[in-house]
Amino acid sequence: MFRLDGKVALVSGAGRGMGFGVAQILARQGATVVINDYYSERAEVATRLLQDEGLRAQAAVVDMTDRSAIFAMVEKLVAEHGAIDVFVHNAGIPAQGWGYSQFMESPPAEWDAWLQLNLHGLMHACQAILPGMMARRWGRIVAINSDASRTATGMGLCAYGAAKAAAIGFIRNLSGEVGRHGITANALSLGTMNNWEGSEQIARKTASVGRAGSPQDVGAAVAYLSSPEAEWINGQVLPVNGGSLVS
Repeated sequence: MFRLDGKVALVSGAGRGMGFGVAQILARQGATVVINDYYSERAEVATRLLQDEGLRAQAAVVDMTDRSAIFAMVEKLVAEHGAIDVFVHNAGIPAQGWGYSQFMESPPAEWDAWLQLNLHGLMHACQAILPGMMARRWGRIVAINSDASRTATGMGLCAYGAAKAAAIGFIRNLSGEVGRHGITANALSLGTMNNWEGSEQIARKTASVGRAGSPQDVGAAVAYLSSPEAEWINGQVLPVNGGSLVS
């Protein structure tokens, strides 16, 4: 069940962390995985790690805010593999890093960086990938999102949360356009993940499961949404947060 044999999956921002976990699980489910990352070393190391497991993987070093580069990457991958069946937009942190700026101290350039990657990058990639999916009448789009889109943390995440909320609005509306073409578009909303210092302490206080989330947790949810068995799940936001938010 939830096998992806014969499918090709492109995962953005997959050189490490949650993105690598997603790529690893999809590859273990039988997919050929394309590891996208902004940094070539990350993409290449992650690809080798999967290949060392005997899994099918290749690297694709592309800036997911560069529309022309995204379209060129998709054209190359389709020429090599014949299709991109699954697209997971995981890339979410701009190249300049987090920048936990309180809103009144944050410059508009910072807002734009979050939007360019989390919203526009997703939209550019979907415009590049969807024609092929529509022609084959099968495809899966999964956006990795965050509970920051629906909570007030006070941690300087206004621009990040706004960009993530915009991406959810896009996914929901996109689902209504692509569903009848055999394509689903969904999102995950992640809670406190184990990729930053102090996450476990926070998660023990806020998540009913009592721990922070892992790359494997994210990968398992993506594998389900990417699978043939999930064809009746469309336009949804699946919370993957250890029970920290239940509404």
